[in-house]
Amino acid sequence: MRIAMMTNNYKPVVGGVPIAIERLAQGLRERGHIVYIFAPEYDGYGEEEEFVIRYRAFHKKAGGYVPLMKPIDLEMERKFRELEFDLIHVHHPILIGQRAQYLGKKYNVPVVFTYHTQYEQYLHYWKPYRWLKERDGGVEQRTVDFIEKQLVLGVIRKFTEGCSLVVTPSSQIQKLLEEREWEVDTTVLPTGLPDFIYSQYSDQQSEQDCNRERIRKTYGNGKSHLLCTAARLSEEKNLKFLLRALAKLRIKMGDDIQLMIIGDGPQRIALEEYSKELGICDMVTFLGTIPNEEVPAYHHASDLFLFASKSETQGIVLLEAMAAESPVVAVGADGVDDVVYSGQNGYLTTESEEEFANRAEQILTDSKLHRQLAQGAYETARRYKNEVIAWRAECNYEQVVLEHRNVKKGRVFLRRSFAGKW
Repeated sequence: MRIAMMTNNYKPVVGGVPIAIERLAQGLRERGHIVYIFAPEYDGYGEEEEFVIRYRAFHKKAGGYVPLMKPIDLEMERKFRELEFDLIHVHHPILIGQRAQYLGKKYNVPVVFTYHTQYEQYLHYWKPYRWLKERDGGVEQRTVDFIEKQLVLGVIRKFTEGCSLVVTPSSQIQKLLEEREWEVDTTVLPTGLPDFIYSQYSDQQSEQDCNRERIRKTYGNGKSHLLCTAARLSEEKNLKFLLRALAKLRIKMGDDIQLMIIGDGPQRIALEEYSKELGICDMVTFLGTIPNEEVPAYHHASDLFLFASKSETQGIVLLEAMAAESPVVAVGADGVDDVVYSGQNGYLTTESEEEFANRAEQILTDSKLHRQLAQGAYETARRYKNEVIAWRAECNYEQVVLEHRNVKKGRVFLRRSFAGKW
């Protein structure tokens, strides 16, 4: 097949969506498909990439916000037309989503959409919404409800119902869409993990062990227990809760613990100040952004992975930690519940600092339990190998293309049962 991936953000942006697109495209190419990625241009990023087509945008900085694509890009459409695609897989409903549906309709190509994000949970970045949310008046609350349920979800519903298939990264998000009773066909397709992520697949085990010791020596601060988390440093990732839980853990286990925080974002300064307020700044190291190919070494060096976000549609970072045989303690939430099984590869908790700290202490002080959970974590991650995910995507694509061609011939189908039930 000839597949067009379309996105509002891609490299050099570091994030879950660019990673998911890159891995899926690579897995499909390895299975013999031709995959092009349509992504925005960025200022100062001129790296030539095979099979990546950059479209024109007004705002082209690589961080802080999504580039605003130009409403008309004849060159993008010309390239799309000349490449004669069988299927479009778009990864955002707004901006590039409308462009994808326009091209799909004009050139008679089916459109698949991945519901990567619960968009209504990110409205706090919009200042007028945040102002309304902070007020207690009835008019303000009704306005907030209108924005969330009618404006945002209404637009997304209309978009999804115009797609041939909606891909959800987890069964929890699939269930959410079913509960909304939108007229869409759905399938579950998580982001795959490449072989280099897995600790037991390393061709250079001695180098990996060397990196592990280097990281522990550099960031462990001489402590016995090195912990890790990875997230964008923003409000929805719930990192202040995580720091409070760490303060509780300090009371239980003393100072012999160090936490590495991988990632950057608008809350970094506030979180650094908050760790000082809690009296744990000596136990926390903010590493900033780490290149994706280097992150597995940090997981491999860690004894435990901590995660507090409640806004995930899937648990990519959780699975990457598990692939390095790192057990997980996480707050139960959509996307997280799909991959963390209490007592098998870690523990899920409520949003209670005390419970979270208790589970972390339990794993860190029981070596037998730690080994069992580490093995369970690795076995969980193995089910998400990129080659498996690409095969599942291929099955769904083939069914979409087949039905699209038959509909063109006037045949009618009942709602589909896709091969994507996870």
